[in-house]
Amino acid sequence: MPFIQINILKGRSPEKKESLIREVTATVADVLEAPVGSIRVMINELEPEHWGIAGESVKKRNEVAK
Repeated sequence: MPFIQINILKGRSPEKKESLIREVTATVADVLEAPVGSIRVMINELEPEHWGIAGESVKKRNEVAK
């Protein structure tokens, strides 16, 4: 049973997340020749202050970019 975890920043719409789950499931089913019913997808949504790039949080990077 394939189990896929995806980490993204908070802020995407429920429709975008449904689309992501559907597309990832279809791709994994195709590549691994696995039944769709056996595939699990978990989306972990992270706060921008909990994700760091090059030594600073995404929240801080976004504030500086404005």
